[in-house]
Amino acid sequence: MLNLERLRTLDALARHGSVSGAADGLHVTTSAVSQQMAKLEREVGQPLLARNGRGVRLTDAGRLLADHAARIISQVEQAQADVEAQRGCAVGELRIGAFPTAMRGLLPRALSALRTGHPELRVRVREQEPEESMAAVVRGDLDMALAIDWHNKRMPVPAELTRTHLLDDSVDIAVPAGHRLADRATISLAEFADDEWISWNEGQFCYEWLVFTLRGTGIEPRIAHIAEEHHTQLAFVEAGLGVCVAPKLGRGPVPPGVRLLPVCDAVRRHVYAVWRADADRRPSIRAAADALRATAAELQHA
Repeated sequence: MLNLERLRTLDALARHGSVSGAADGLHVTTSAVSQQMAKLEREVGQPLLARNGRGVRLTDAGRLLADHAARIISQVEQAQADVEAQRGCAVGELRIGAFPTAMRGLLPRALSALRTGHPELRVRVREQEPEESMAAVVRGDLDMALAIDWHNKRMPVPAELTRTHLLDDSVDIAVPAGHRLADRATISLAEFADDEWISWNEGQFCYEWLVFTLRGTGIEPRIAHIAEEHHTQLAFVEAGLGVCVAPKLGRGPVPPGVRLLPVCDAVRRHVYAVWRADADRRPSIRAAADALRATAAELQHA
């Protein structure tokens, strides 16, 4: 009889296209992936992988079995959802991906409430950018993702996913204390035409939003520095090296040499959770969504 975990390994190889990608997706070592595939090949009695330069590719038998593996895994997930729904309580494991500020500002309180209300549910969390985590939910590598888009630039959500709004996150512009606008009560983005920006990595959705928004006000963006973490961006601002976007969610203490300026035309991020539509009946999904919505409501009224 074919081993389900080995079929999961084959499915991950087919989706990621490499041993290292499959290992990352499954949170195991490349050696573990190779061992599982060697055992699966012995089970089926024929090679499933062939060398392809420095990497590997699926053989005809490998592709055939991978197609079956994807359908089997989908059926197992639906069976799990049905059994959970029949039992009526949140149990087992739930895998969540979340972007950094949600990891700090939203998830800890929500997961604490979830653990109290559902002690048999084990939650595993992974920090990821929204585009990556939503793709992981579609693939089945994650059960739920926290994602964002902006008031003027929406992120497409795959048709296979269900989406629920959690909160609107207000955004300020962080400037050095000695900046010419530092004493203003509000500002407009058009006033930063001559400023350099500290931003996220090029290609990330938030980077693309910043460039899109500044160009919409007639400014050609001057991205001087790239930093992933908001706290690192704020350190650069304090040093007088530019200005940056400063969302409220997960912001934490602001350095003394930084001033936060509200934008007069209300720049906002929309924060939401997504999961596969075919997992909608799982009590664990519903419990996590309820905990996230409750925590988000508390944050909005804080």
